[in-house]
Amino acid sequence: MEGNHQHEPIPDSAHPAGVTAPGAGDAPECPRIAVFGAGAVGCFFGAKLAEAGAPVTLIGRAAHIEAIRRDGLLFDSPGATRRVRIEADTTPEPVRHADLVLFCVKTRDTGEAAGTLAPLLRPQAIVVSLQNGVDNVPRLREAGIDALGAVVYVATSMPAPGHLLHAGRGDLVIGEYGVRPEADAARPSTRATTVAAWFERAGVPSRLEADLRGELWAKLVMNCAFNAISALGRSRYGPMLADAQVRALMHEAIAECVAVARADGIPVVDVDAQYEAAMRLGEAMREASSSMAQDLARGRPTEIDSLNGYVVRRGEALGVPTPVNRALATLVRLLERAATARSGETA
Repeated sequence: MEGNHQHEPIPDSAHPAGVTAPGAGDAPECPRIAVFGAGAVGCFFGAKLAEAGAPVTLIGRAAHIEAIRRDGLLFDSPGATRRVRIEADTTPEPVRHADLVLFCVKTRDTGEAAGTLAPLLRPQAIVVSLQNGVDNVPRLREAGIDALGAVVYVATSMPAPGHLLHAGRGDLVIGEYGVRPEADAARPSTRATTVAAWFERAGVPSRLEADLRGELWAKLVMNCAFNAISALGRSRYGPMLADAQVRALMHEAIAECVAVARADGIPVVDVDAQYEAAMRLGEAMREASSSMAQDLARGRPTEIDSLNGYVVRRGEALGVPTPVNRALATLVRLLERAATARSGETA
């Protein structure tokens, strides 16, 4: 798409359907919610919860927070543009009073942000990671935060301070990262079920999984197939699919991802099924380009180290070769350094 839209691949699930969250009538009383990282994803889900009556505070950068405090959040969605009045803060203090914390920072900031968050949490607060990549929950655990995971399917961007642009979807898959020792391996945890019910009441479709790792990898595979190639080729998805050599490259990247996931004990479907899902996605989003391409164009750091770069590192640890993902990650980093240098020169 033109303009400031940021698009992540939003695949149809390549896994058997999980458990649908309970209906709104089953949800406990609205929790106090802090959104830690009020970017496009955080603002979208925070606004949906606020519109359903939950007390929500967005925590983010000064430019966005000042605009939201002054004018409300401009929620720009096809056929339903409105301003949402919502609390906003530039400090993490609202976390101290929150029952639910939506952790929405960029993956490269997870470690630092987790260190800030951990000492502020109430003992019974639930933290949910709404981030790209597959290793955010383990990194949160390293900081002493036993978070839930979520796979996010939404196309959003922030084209201006306080302006949320919603281009499509807005649903979640929620679950534990691995099966908790005391849990039934076949059933979603109680806290995941509770959180999903809160989202369902806010009109956010939420599917439950007992173990979210397979779903996290399914999205990672799509991102590894599309994002870097779109960025390096400055291409939308349609021309990528029209080129047989590009399709072959995508297939090889997917095959490496699947090999690493299986070596890591993650239940993922076979390479051809993942590839066919990628082709369906590309056909449905022919005019889209990846957010990584747009980050590079704007001189911003990318999330390459949490996508193809992560596959490379995990492959090294498990003895699985990943030459295609290594090449894609290396070339994106090269462009990233050049783009951020140009951005610094013109700032």
